[in-house]
Amino acid sequence: MAVGARSGHEEPEDRPGSPAHAESAGEAADGAAAGGVESDGGASGSSTARKKSPRPFWKELPLLIGVALILALLIKTFLVQAFSIPSDSMQNTLQRGDRVLVDKLTPWFGAEPERGEVVVFHDPGGWLEDTQAPEPNAVQKFLSFIGLMPSSEEKDLIKRVIAIGGDTVECKKNGPVEVNGKALDDKSFIFEGNSACDDEPFGPIKVPKGRMWVMGDHRQNSLDSRYHQNLSGGGTVSTEKVVGRAIVIAWPVNRWATLPVPKTFDQPGINAAAAAAAPGAIGLAGAVPLVLWRRRRRTSPRRAT
Repeated sequence: MAVGARSGHEEPEDRPGSPAHAESAGEAADGAAAGGVESDGGASGSSTARKKSPRPFWKELPLLIGVALILALLIKTFLVQAFSIPSDSMQNTLQRGDRVLVDKLTPWFGAEPERGEVVVFHDPGGWLEDTQAPEPNAVQKFLSFIGLMPSSEEKDLIKRVIAIGGDTVECKKNGPVEVNGKALDDKSFIFEGNSACDDEPFGPIKVPKGRMWVMGDHRQNSLDSRYHQNLSGGGTVSTEKVVGRAIVIAWPVNRWATLPVPKTFDQPGINAAAAAAAPGAIGLAGAVPLVLWRRRRRTSPRRAT
């Protein structure tokens, strides 16, 4: 009676004492002598093999610090940078000592400041000539270099954009600021008790392309565009001087807040200049194909009928 069955090809059994068994034993012995390790039950590796121990944390720490500093430098250069508010010119929106985060990425894609945004910009020339910055120590210089602390060496200002290139802006005594003939309702963001411009009326001023008219929210304590009309640019600032838009108050914690554009800058008609130009541009775009079609029809040879 058959007590078992084999699947596949018939192979000779490797019995003790058989030539095949002796050959296998010899190969095993040769392998052991050559330093080989016999597998136990099909498991890979040796039970005596030593596992590679992880590197101590203190050896990894310099690498981690280096990577963190590089990332901080890249973020400061291309994405976001912290700035400190050194004066009261933007009260009550910003208080002296606030730390704001400034979006530096958007300008890299060619976007220009919009009306109502709070922006940081380099001194256009002559705005901060009498301002003396405190001399920073070595630690402050390093932290400002990597973006973890505002720089005290750069002469930067922070103001609100009131008008942009192509706009006409003016403000008469006892009157509101007007942009393209539309009065701004600035009560939601200027310092309580301030007038719109009674300390320094101006305009009307046509803002050149590629420039902007800026004012502080604390109108009676801000040396803004109104006070620099005798300088190159007539008080306007080149958009190339813009570092970025202030998007959030990050410090102190109890002052955390975003910096949105006030609704008055979105009122209908404030883009009147652009709207007036739009019909002409649309008409020109529609006229060009019509003229080309008529020209082509006149010059094409007529067929006899």
